[in-house]
Amino acid sequence: MNIGEAAQRTGLSNKMIRHYEAQGLFTPAGRSEAGYRLYSEQNIQVLCFIRQARRLDFSIAQIAGLLQLWQNPQRSSRDVKEMAEAHLAEVDQKLRELKSMKTTLESMIKACKGNDDPACAILSKLENPIE
Repeated sequence: MNIGEAAQRTGLSNKMIRHYEAQGLFTPAGRSEAGYRLYSEQNIQVLCFIRQARRLDFSIAQIAGLLQLWQNPQRSSRDVKEMAEAHLAEVDQKLRELKSMKTTLESMIKACKGNDDPACAILSKLENPIE
């Protein structure tokens, strides 16, 4: 199948499919006589795997590692679990950072009068941050 069909089947854009190929995450099945990339059912499975991993915010490097494990029938589920646990720790850190940002923004918004006065607590806090 061509890239348009692969994009439709996987929910990825043509551009992202080419990007994942350029990153070395997979290799198209071949090329047509006209030189167009051709995608196999196996490519579609890999692209769906990549799409799901990206939805969970795994990095390209992490996805490469997960793909290697997925494609290795001798893999240890321990290795997969360790990768997922490490990623979960990263997600937890991001959540803590987001909660901190939310608290700061709420405080800034509460401090701003939001009227016709040019004085603005939000801009003042941005100008003179207190860490």
